[in-house]
Amino acid sequence: NAEEKLLREVARLLPGIPLQEAYAAAQDAYEALEEELSVIKKQIAQAESREARAEELQALISQKEEELLKAYTTETEAKEEIAALTTAVAELNKQVVEEKRKLIFADKEEAETQKDSLQEKLEALKKALTDAENNYNTCKETLAGIRAAIAQLTMQLAEGHETDKEALDAEKLRLLGQKTQLLSKQKELYARLTANSKAKANIAAKAQQMVQLEEKYIWMRALSDTANGTITGKDKIMLETYIQTTYFDRILQQANLRLLKMSGGQYDLKRRRKAETMRGQSGLELDIIDHVNGTERSVNTLSGGEAFLASLALALGLSDEVQMSTGIKLDTLFVDEGFGSLDSEALSKAYHTLASLTEGNRLVGIISHVAELKEKIDKQIIVKKDKLGGSTATVKI
Repeated sequence: NAEEKLLREVARLLPGIPLQEAYAAAQDAYEALEEELSVIKKQIAQAESREARAEELQALISQKEEELLKAYTTETEAKEEIAALTTAVAELNKQVVEEKRKLIFADKEEAETQKDSLQEKLEALKKALTDAENNYNTCKETLAGIRAAIAQLTMQLAEGHETDKEALDAEKLRLLGQKTQLLSKQKELYARLTANSKAKANIAAKAQQMVQLEEKYIWMRALSDTANGTITGKDKIMLETYIQTTYFDRILQQANLRLLKMSGGQYDLKRRRKAETMRGQSGLELDIIDHVNGTERSVNTLSGGEAFLASLALALGLSDEVQMSTGIKLDTLFVDEGFGSLDSEALSKAYHTLASLTEGNRLVGIISHVAELKEKIDKQIIVKKDKLGGSTATVKI
């Protein structure tokens, strides 16, 4: 039934087209109809556009007809106004001719020249009048002053009395003497004023120099105080000491290696970072760190033997630092006295420390009278006093 219905529709819409070609034929017919529809739409749009344009033109024609009517009316009014103006111009021309007949100058240029000349004369007359009025006022004021002076003199003359000419001459001479003295005093004061002005200028210049020198002195003083370690409220550390502290810290590092060994791990040397007071120079003071009781105190609290070990460690640290810093090899080292203040244990540690320095070609000499050291050292130079005051030296190998 569906196939028969489809065949009837195809026969009605696409006569003579087989069912197998119906879809393609329908597609072609659809595309053709689409193109035709597009053309018709364009034609409709153009027709609508022409119709709208026609309506616009019709409206414009009506507007232009109204404008044309107004133009006709304006033209008529203008023609009437032109006619009236033409009549007025003719009348004015007649008046111009009449006025020209009345002129006394040949042309405008001559009239302008005469006008300028008269204007200059007028300005000159105005100025002369002003000057005359000023002179009159001045003379009037002068005359009034003269009249007042005459009246005053007349009054004084009437009230006056006879004077002594000789007394007046004497008074004149006295006043002239005072004038001479005052002139002399004036010259003296002027000379002093000139000298003082020069002195003031010199003083001002010197004051400026003093200000500059004072500014320079301030920063030089600050630099000097810094270098000399005299800054108020600061630790008193000289520049030389400040530089020495760097090497001193390195010496202490080497010295502590020996002191720890000689003290059985008890003591370390430490440079004091903060001065006890702000008065004296500081920077190279030493404290001792006691690892046994965990305290830190001044090296002045060490006993004689402990102080000797610390001094020995410092000497050895200095020797090590000199060799490391300069490359100079110290082959010989002498240690003088101080061993007598050590107990047997400390003496043994100090001896072993010194003995360790003899490794290689280094020579260590110990100057001492301690018998225990004599037993430990096999190579000796024994010095003995003679009864006669001399001494003898014996080498023991």
